[in-house]
Amino acid sequence: MPSPSPSTSPPASRLWRDRSFRRLWAGQTASQFGEHTAVVVLPLVAVVTLGAEAGQLGALRAASQAPMLLLSLLVGAWVDRWRTRTVMVAADAGRAVVLGAVAVAAFTGRLDLVSLAVAAVVVGTLSVFFDVAYQASAVRLVARDELVRANSALEGSRSAAQTGGPALGGVLVSLLSAPVAAASGAVFFAMSFLSVRGIRRAESVPRRAPGGSGVWSRVRDGWRFVVGDAALRAVCVASAAFQFAFSAATTVYLLFLPRDLSLSGTGVGLVLAAVGPGALVGSVMAARLPRRFGYGRVLVTAAVVGDGVWLCVPALHGSPAVTVPVLCGVGLVFGAGGQLVNVTVMAVRQTVTPDGMQARVAATITCAGMGATPLGSLLGGLLAEVWGTRPALAVAAVGMLVSPVVMAVSPLGRLGRALPPGSGGSGGDE
Repeated sequence: MPSPSPSTSPPASRLWRDRSFRRLWAGQTASQFGEHTAVVVLPLVAVVTLGAEAGQLGALRAASQAPMLLLSLLVGAWVDRWRTRTVMVAADAGRAVVLGAVAVAAFTGRLDLVSLAVAAVVVGTLSVFFDVAYQASAVRLVARDELVRANSALEGSRSAAQTGGPALGGVLVSLLSAPVAAASGAVFFAMSFLSVRGIRRAESVPRRAPGGSGVWSRVRDGWRFVVGDAALRAVCVASAAFQFAFSAATTVYLLFLPRDLSLSGTGVGLVLAAVGPGALVGSVMAARLPRRFGYGRVLVTAAVVGDGVWLCVPALHGSPAVTVPVLCGVGLVFGAGGQLVNVTVMAVRQTVTPDGMQARVAATITCAGMGATPLGSLLGGLLAEVWGTRPALAVAAVGMLVSPVVMAVSPLGRLGRALPPGSGGSGGDE
């Protein structure tokens, strides 16, 4: 019996029969595992191999996180004018080389904390380039009517890596050694390099006018586009509100679990890991629910349920035998709802944004959201110190519901079963 033609095969089948998308997905998956493994491996190299103290470890982590806050907007402006395949390949190659150099230096006794911090900054910077580029690449490689399914697959990989990467890094350090674990992270980036390098489909790179425009001018254009579009403006505000409150809640949560609920390290790890499987479930649901029930309804409902489940956490009492299963259930619901929101919002953002603005808009929204996290962490710690963990956690949980309220009263909440028409054009420099 002949196989169905591309025009009659199911959309999901057409997507996975697309060789270019399969290579993008495989490369992004390997890259995300390498990135989130390195998040644990590099600090462990500092502690296990170099004997770093708490203050030094904190400085190292801050150095690795700084590029996300400081460079996202600039990277978005640059990536919009390059081929995303080139950006991703260069980022993969650079990170593989840096982690390989860290492993060699550690083996030969030539590694010190300053060198490790420099390596962390370079890896963090290249990760910003890759993460912005793969989001823009999906729009250039995948048909608009398949973006939700494509994003579901890509975000599912990212969620799996966020959960499994740190655990894998810890296992590698425990079973092998910190330098070998660093070398293993380099292998992930090498795998991503080979996969993304095999993408053969030509990209439509936004045209540049003669003379072009400066980087800061393009950054301003990205901000103006986000602020000028009601849907994107709502995404930006909702993201900032959520990240601020969630950062406060997470800070208190990490105190609440061992101190108030007396959970062991294993129990804490199990509770935190439960978000990952939930996120995978959310990715699967995101491929189907919005087109069945409407994007706005799914978006607001998922945010209310996923964020609202945190309200029951401050009321928990009892032994770990009772609290751990309940908290794992909270993590599953939160992960599913959060991922459903992430994938749906990404589809809306990619649809209403011109191709030539994709990277800048992604970077602008990321910067607005991530920029609120340090303030949220500080507030969470302050509230826990002044009021105690349970009241502080309750306040932070209520604050997380500001995000779905913002979406509900914005154009996002009124979206139907079809995504809004795109802005059209390349969005290149005029």
